[in-house]
Amino acid sequence: MRTTLIMMILFSIQLQAQELNEPVKFENTVKVLNMGTFHMGYTTDATTTEFDEHDQDNIARVHQIAQSIAEFKPTVIIVETLPDNNEYLQNDYKDYQQNPKMKFKNPSEVELLAFEVGRLAKTTRIYGIDYKEGYNYGIAEKINDNYGIETYKKYFTVLDSLQKKYPEEEMTVLQKLQMSNNPRYKDMLLNINADILTHISTEGNAEGADEAAKMYHRNLVMYSNLNQIELEEDDRVFILMGATHTAFFDMWLERSPKYEVINPNSYLK
Repeated sequence: MRTTLIMMILFSIQLQAQELNEPVKFENTVKVLNMGTFHMGYTTDATTTEFDEHDQDNIARVHQIAQSIAEFKPTVIIVETLPDNNEYLQNDYKDYQQNPKMKFKNPSEVELLAFEVGRLAKTTRIYGIDYKEGYNYGIAEKINDNYGIETYKKYFTVLDSLQKKYPEEEMTVLQKLQMSNNPRYKDMLLNINADILTHISTEGNAEGADEAAKMYHRNLVMYSNLNQIELEEDDRVFILMGATHTAFFDMWLERSPKYEVINPNSYLK
């Protein structure tokens, strides 16, 4: 009898484990193509990528990639601009749809890639969800006698070696986008921009964690901005942001019952 009871308990645990192999999702989910990019124009970010956004060959390469992404057929496009500027964003997008040869003074990935994807897919809705928050990237170098400085420095030494092994300046536009959407690369971005700072502290304090929390908070507000946009079950959402934001969003979209994440690399070809 005791053996039977133990077997029943073990079988019940096994069934429960099998049922929780996948994230809990609604029966009907909103499909999301969450794609990371390097910034193709001016950015206030601490790191930038060399890219001439006015070069016609570069524009042609980006537009070629847009053709593949447009196969996702997005009904809604989300970009890294402030919600306060949505009216201007939507007006510029409508103008571009009517005249794709129009010139922008300072084009970024929004005008070069997101607009072209939307034009090709006949997407009617576009929104910005960005949020700005002050953040001290260099906190590790500014406090003395912090506990994790050796771990911090060692990590960036490893990253420097990887950068030399895979020089970004020798990559094509497509290769840069493929790299930006590599899961391990996105993990690295989470480390660089937030998690590695949790090693930085002085006794009884958490200076690095306090700064990392600001980066998490910024992205959580951006995610909240997304969730304030009215979406139907049959909507298909294309999100285009700097790859660090994409990495944060991957975590929350995967866990959300509302969204189903589509692999962006299947459209980067």
